[in-house]
Amino acid sequence: MSPKQQRGEATAAQVLDCALEIYAARGEAGLTLGALTSASGVSTGSIYHHFGSLHGVLVALGESWLGRLLDELGGALRDVEDARAGVHAVARAYLHFVQANPAAARLMHSVTVDRETSTHAHQIRGAQEARLAPLAAWLHHHQESGQLAALPLPVLESLILGPVTGIARRWLSVGDIDIEEAARTVPERVWRSVSP
Repeated sequence: MSPKQQRGEATAAQVLDCALEIYAARGEAGLTLGALTSASGVSTGSIYHHFGSLHGVLVALGESWLGRLLDELGGALRDVEDARAGVHAVARAYLHFVQANPAAARLMHSVTVDRETSTHAHQIRGAQEARLAPLAAWLHHHQESGQLAALPLPVLESLILGPVTGIARRWLSVGDIDIEEAARTVPERVWRSVSP
């Protein structure tokens, strides 16, 4: 990588780090171009060069944190042998990730990022394919061995991630869920929905 490319990546990373700090402190409405240029020291032109728009910054930030979450989920599967332990590990990893990174999780589950994900689902999924591959391979392997229900893989993925995503959203927005208790009790409920 050339020095110019390294500087460009460092600038983009700096913008994303500052954007998350602003988002955490002021919400999406507070994440303005002026606030971002002031906090990051990066010019408006440079932000537009790297991200196309302020909306592009939000989307890139959401995708970056989605990648981190997927890395965590893949890592949760590395040391488990059976399907039940894997489902438990993924459900717990998701909830622990949200609890440890509430600002990023709030952004990832925001209406703006949801809309972008729905509109460009195939592109985003393609961009995250390397991170999704371990989860898909794990599901396929355990389904082939008879340890998971004979359902289409996207349905299995939805049954495993859907409930924890819903719990995360509720915890982030309403706050009336004990996320620690959910991490202890929900994985077994999720397992029951996908066991053969």
